[in-house]
Amino acid sequence: MASSALGIAGLGRRYGGLALGVLIVSTAALLIRSAMGAGAGPLAVAAGRLTLAALVVVPLALRRRGPELARLRRPDWTIAAIAGVFLAAHFATWVSSLAYTSVASSVALVTTNPVWVGLASWWLLRDPPSGRTLAGIVLAAAGSALVITSDLVATPFADGSGPSAPLLGNLLALAGAIAVSGYFLVGRRLNRRVSLLAYVAIVYGASAIAMNLIATIAGQGLLTIPAAAWLPIAALAIGPQLAGHTLINASLRHLSATFVALAILGEPIGSALLAWLLLGETIAPLQGAGFATLLIGIVVAASGEQRS
Repeated sequence: MASSALGIAGLGRRYGGLALGVLIVSTAALLIRSAMGAGAGPLAVAAGRLTLAALVVVPLALRRRGPELARLRRPDWTIAAIAGVFLAAHFATWVSSLAYTSVASSVALVTTNPVWVGLASWWLLRDPPSGRTLAGIVLAAAGSALVITSDLVATPFADGSGPSAPLLGNLLALAGAIAVSGYFLVGRRLNRRVSLLAYVAIVYGASAIAMNLIATIAGQGLLTIPAAAWLPIAALAIGPQLAGHTLINASLRHLSATFVALAILGEPIGSALLAWLLLGETIAPLQGAGFATLLIGIVVAASGEQRS
């Protein structure tokens, strides 16, 4: 009985940690909206988020993983830098999308990265997708088209307004999904050879440098962030960036990668519910149909990857 109880408790911690991580990550879009509502530009928000996260993990990695970092070769640092640039591009485009389209559409479209990874593997690595993966790609593309079409018709918010430039916002969200797919593909091999803390430190550090450069060129450097916006930006760095992703990565030690990938699909659902409750954003029927089709497509594509 005691061993059975301990087993149930262990399962509860594993699944509970993953669920908590997904819930925390689901708050990112609302925190970004809060920071922009306080007067921060979208690129400044992304730069602040990555900078604060890097200031936490880089000193920690130097203290705990210093010898490991010292053993890395120049090609490893190059790979990490490229991965960091892709991650910066992801945040620059996705965070910017939230200024133009609904939270639900933005988060749903940015989670299409498994589709883009499958297509990139087919094109760049000459690794054709399985039938399930191809079917999932078609479904996800159809779902994305429905979401974009719905937003072009203008999804109303509670106050009667709608997204300011939904097509631009949705395209930026899709660009964010493509950029994070590049981040996964470039960093995958290095991620398998170094510890999680060392990898996150060098990638977050490179990404913070690239994001600050982009933001400064665009006139949205850290010095442009109003004092009131730093609280939601700090919450972004501590919550979704550090706590949320750490819990999700930790769950990979006990749960399959496919199960974790599918669980992360709860993020657009959680974000849409929070936007409905706190921001008054409604979901139109066509938009809801697009979400459902898109999520089914990603599930099918992920199951195809697992079978292959």
